[in-house]
Parts: sequence; structure tokens; C-alpha cells
Amino acid sequence: MSRKPIVAVVGRPNVGKSTFFNRIAGRRISIVEDTPGVTRDRVYAECEWLRYNFTLIDTGGIEPSSTDVILSQMRDQAQIAIDTADVIIYLCDGKYSYTSADEEIAQMLRVSKKPVVLVLNKIDVYNKPSHFYDYYNLGLGEPLMISSVNAMGLGDLLDEVVKLFPEDILLEEEEDAIKICFIGKPNVGKSSMVNKIIGENRVIVSDIAGTTRDAVDTPFTYKDQKFVLIDTAGIRRKSKVNESIEKYSVLRALAAIERSDVCFLMIDAVEGVTDQDKKVAGYAHEAGKAIVIVVNKWDLLEKDNHTFNDFTKKVREELAYMTYAPVVFVSALTGQRVTQLLEQAVYVANNHALRISTGVLNDILNEAMALNQPPSDKGKRLKIYYATQCGVKPPTFVLFVNVKELAHFSYVRYIENQIRKNFNYEGTPIVFKVKQRGE
Repeated sequence: MSRKPIVAVVGRPNVGKSTFFNRIAGRRISIVEDTPGVTRDRVYAECEWLRYNFTLIDTGGIEPSSTDVILSQMRDQAQIAIDTADVIIYLCDGKYSYTSADEEIAQMLRVSKKPVVLVLNKIDVYNKPSHFYDYYNLGLGEPLMISSVNAMGLGDLLDEVVKLFPEDILLEEEEDAIKICFIGKPNVGKSSMVNKIIGENRVIVSDIAGTTRDAVDTPFTYKDQKFVLIDTAGIRRKSKVNESIEKYSVLRALAAIERSDVCFLMIDAVEGVTDQDKKVAGYAHEAGKAIVIVVNKWDLLEKDNHTFNDFTKKVREELAYMTYAPVVFVSALTGQRVTQLLEQAVYVANNHALRISTGVLNDILNEAMALNQPPSDKGKRLKIYYATQCGVKPPTFVLFVNVKELAHFSYVRYIENQIRKNFNYEGTPIVFKVKQRGE
């Protein structure tokens, strides 16, 4: 299958990888903070240089000898990025000579047999520092000098990177992938679910709430359908968001919702629907995304003959504005019903893109008005002249009326229900725009 080249950015913590990544990507994607270990997972961005399109991966800093659980997982994540990449950018802190940790990372890269571009970052002048030639000892060729902050030397670097792309890779976009965003409060099992679906430890998983700080993309294929799985940081209540890093994470999760097709709203079966779940669900609903409510950790609940129906009823009551969303009960730990999730994603994504012809839509509208007359106020009755669908993802309809103020919310909801009765819009919100004649 044709694909874009993949370029991984690796190096020790705090050498400027995320600043470099954001410069190349052209927007602030990676969290940038002067704190070692801020970027924990791999982060992806689609980039372009000259005629080449490629995927750039930012990684957590590698601490080769660390036994810390998070740092060791960061090292594993970086190793996966190295294994996945076609070209590796090895970023070092050019203000100083290399360290023993730099030597160990260089050894990892030599073993990988991948093309490597050695880069000295944080060099703000064109003169070579006295320790420049020390870096030849890493056995990775001549270093390039750049300054990510000042955007110096980036063009020359990218010229070298694209020269190393494998010739057999065709640079084609894959537009038919369904983007699935996993959302929810912290520690409901979003990362575990991604890992279970794709069958590898793609995302750092631990029982420390807040481990995933970036939105992380994973391309994936199931039954010939392409997907992109987007794991996001758990969205906490604003009163609980103290660290500035965490604030970026919440913004990143919201941005991930915006670029997704389908949102899997993850709910903890043991805790039930919480106020925070309602708030997170509201973000996806207001963004007009297709939604599947995923009740995780179902295996941990003691069940009887009524548990399934009672829990479903409770979900419907607590998320009353999302009665259109299907509910799936799963376990990321045991894999129970996990494959159903991908089938549900295809199902709701198709409904999200469903279009009705204007003629059929107005037949439904006329029948609805005959069954239940439009409301009136002070002797004036609402007239709906006609309706048309003006968009999909989400399905969006325009109602042309005589007096906009008479189009009460309750009657518009009634029309929505009549449309849903006739067409399968399960899993997707429906948007109505009311326009007065002449607008």
C-alpha cells in the first residue's frame, strides 16, 4: 500500500525536539514547555517540503539508562518511532558537547540501520562551536547546525531529509480513513482501548491519571477500511486543571475532537455517568460529531438480568440530549465487544454523511405539519415554506419560514424526530438553521 514517508525526531529530553517539531509543522502541535519529559507519547503531523508530503513524529526524550516507569515507557515509545520511521532526525543540544546518553542513543540509531540526520540545535550563530567536531565520534556523519527558535538552518535540514526518502514510496493522501477520537475524563481506559484495538502497546498506559498529555494519531486498517485512532488526554474539570501543561492537553483534546469524524465517549462502568462525562460529551455534541457512547470496564461490574437495561436507561437519562448515540458495553482489559466498536464507527460515520433529496425531505415535512400543526402566537401561525439539506458531517437542514421567532425549539425538535423516523441518523446530531423569507 502506498504511503507517505515517516520522519521521526528523537533525542534526549529538553534538547528542543518539540520546538523543532512545531516549527516544521507550522503550528503549535507538540506541547512546548521548558520542563524535561513534557512530550511523553509520539505525536504526528502531516508536513510538506518542496514537492514532498511526509509524516513527522515527535517523541518523548530518551533516557537510555533510566528505570523510572514513565521514562522507560518513553524510551520504548521512541524505539517504536525509530522502527516505524523511514528517516530519523537525531537532535542534540548544540550548546554543549555530546554526553554518554547521546552515545547510547547513537548506538540505538546505528543498530536500526535507518538513515539518520544528526542535528545540533540551539546554535544561533553560523560559526561552528569548538565542540562541533566532537560529534563526529557518534559515527552518524557530519552534523547540521540549526536554531529551532530562530528558524535558522531548517531549509537545509529538510533538503537533506527528503534526499533520504525511499524511492519506492508513492506520496499519496489517504482521504477515505475514518478518524476516531477517544474522549473522556482521565483514567477511563482510552489508551488501553487504543492498544487493545490495534494489538500493540502504541500508547503509554499506566494507572496514573493524566499519563496521556498529547493527542496521538494511529493509522490502522480493519476489514479493508482505513481508520485513524486519536487518543487524547483526559479532560478534567477546569478547577482541577492547575499545570499549564495540562491546560495545553485539554486544548489539544478539544482540537482532536474538531478534526475527528467519530467520537468514542468513554465512560467508566463502575463510576457511571458523571458530571464531567456530560461536559466532555457536550464538547463532541456541539462540534457536530458522530458519537458512540462506550461504557468501558463492563467486566468489573456485578451483573444480573436487569443490569444492562438499567445502565442503558441511566445513560439515556443523564445524556438526554444525545439519545441518538448508540451505547456499547466493552472491556479494554478482556477485549469484550472491542471489534464491535470499529463496526459502529463505520455505521455512524455513514449516517453522519447521509444526504436526503429536497423532494423527499419536503414530503416528510408536509406530512409532519399535517399531523401536528405549526405553533401560533398572537394570531399569527408559523408557516414553513420548504426545507433543504445544505450540508453533511453533521447533517444540516435549512427551514425557510414566514416568521423566524415562531419557530420554537420544541417544534423544530418535532421535525427532527420525524426525519429520524424516516431516515437512519443514529449516531449523529442533526443541525437546523431557520431562515426567514428574504434572508
